[in-house]
Amino acid sequence: MGSLRILSASQQVAAHLRLDVLSGVWHGAMPGEDRLIRRLGVGRATVKAALCQLEDEGLLVPQGTGKPRLIVLPENYAPPALRIAILLYEPDDRKIDYLLDLLHRLAAAGHTAVFLSKTLTELGMDGRRVQKFVTATEADAWVVVGGSRPVLDWFAAQTLPAFALFGRSVSVPIASTSPKKAPAQITAVRRLVSMGHRRIVMLTRGERRKPVPGLLERTFLNELEAQGIPTGGYNLPDWDETPGGFHQLLDTLFRHTPPTALLVQGAQLTVAVLQHFTERGIKVPRDISLVCMDADPAFAWCQPSISHLSWDFDPIVRRVVRWADNVARGKDDRRASTTLAEFIEGGTIGPAKR
Repeated sequence: MGSLRILSASQQVAAHLRLDVLSGVWHGAMPGEDRLIRRLGVGRATVKAALCQLEDEGLLVPQGTGKPRLIVLPENYAPPALRIAILLYEPDDRKIDYLLDLLHRLAAAGHTAVFLSKTLTELGMDGRRVQKFVTATEADAWVVVGGSRPVLDWFAAQTLPAFALFGRSVSVPIASTSPKKAPAQITAVRRLVSMGHRRIVMLTRGERRKPVPGLLERTFLNELEAQGIPTGGYNLPDWDETPGGFHQLLDTLFRHTPPTALLVQGAQLTVAVLQHFTERGIKVPRDISLVCMDADPAFAWCQPSISHLSWDFDPIVRRVVRWADNVARGKDDRRASTTLAEFIEGGTIGPAKR
């Protein structure tokens, strides 16, 4: 059995500071002695001795009286890798190109990233079920795709690092990135109004409508009002979050006062809308104009091409990887970023049917 080594106070402080430096808590230069004394609650002599020990190790380089010590990381030093759990929005997300690209780029950066067995929609976007699932999953950090406001509020309140990829992250203190769709959406609405459309409806998922409409939904309603179109539940209808509930909504919409234009969230709902129209003999854009508020590679193969909002996914993926690297270095990264979207006018919009 080896002998027990008792560390002095300065050696304990040096070990603590060494861990801080190697995990990335401090970057570039070491804080001054006064700040370290306040942070660690120890005397000046102990801090001085600890810093001298790190200088002897070559981890710190003195710059002269009154100047901060420079941090010099060991050659070939690499920050610790993370186990990153990616909580997808729905099962089909596992096939999306940019999410697969994200998985590969995180792995290339040295992290272990996995798509989890359950998704937010499979968990019912239920806060309690999400919490239970997260608690039972071993991970150093989380990426949450398309989270609702309550779900993201919960993640933001945890000590576990989390990143909101899309979802209702506005004003939530959490690292996030998303396309900035509002300007492109306004362009689409104004284009429809210029073609004579007055009965314009937006179809979105529940987490975008509840507990109150999200930013895009409010922007949509505000723009209609600005164009002199009164708004209400007709323009942003509620519906049961099931395939049957969605088609029941479409039947109801077209029974009495059918819309002349639809803005639809996501490729899946857009496909469901087109299938519904085909069965009922509704022609796009002859009878109704259609805009998808998201992009999908399949749209390029459609005739007529589907009008949609588009953006560059590369900066979004790069932002998540940068966040993971920052977290691995011990940095508290909660920056929110956006990528500007644009309206792509395809062949699914035309003059309002009289």
